[in-house]
Amino acid sequence: MRTRTALALLGATALLTLTACEDTGGSTPPGAGATTARSALPDLVGKELGPARDAARAAGFRELTSHDALGRGRAILLDRNWKVCSQTPAPGTLPTGTTVDLGAVKTDEECPAEDPGEPAPTGTTMPDFTGRSVRFARAARGDSAHLDAKDVSGKDRGILLESNWKVCGQDPKAGTELTGQPVRLDTVKFGEDCP
Repeated sequence: MRTRTALALLGATALLTLTACEDTGGSTPPGAGATTARSALPDLVGKELGPARDAARAAGFRELTSHDALGRGRAILLDRNWKVCSQTPAPGTLPTGTTVDLGAVKTDEECPAEDPGEPAPTGTTMPDFTGRSVRFARAARGDSAHLDAKDVSGKDRGILLESNWKVCGQDPKAGTELTGQPVRLDTVKFGEDCP
């Protein structure tokens, strides 16, 4: 008798469990999971880089990147020495898993009118590197391309920190089809006039 009662109880429990799990048309589709958390990303432009990162994190955004907004490709080592000039995406309510990229310059520099972003490898046409850093040009051409940069100030200096040197001229010229030929960059230090 006890076995029959236990089986009847198990059967009733199974029936109730199946009924509770029955699809009523409003359930989440298989594999859809829970909704993504969203939060308001604040306006970070004008803040020092460290407090800007802190504000984004406080709003729930953990995926943060930053880059040199002047297109020089300088490494950002101390947040307190940099200020935010641009942010992608713009302020607004977004999924908290969104990557937030901050374009920054040193605190004593002016923000550029346009942020060139990080250099990306170029295709088969020579870009115009005038005004960009040697480091930017090297990153855009890729590791496999031969790139020779030389000081054209007349001081015959060696180029050690490529992000401190700007391109004044180049060979081949912008728009030239690249077929594996070496690239020459005529450079001076940032802050100096091109000859």
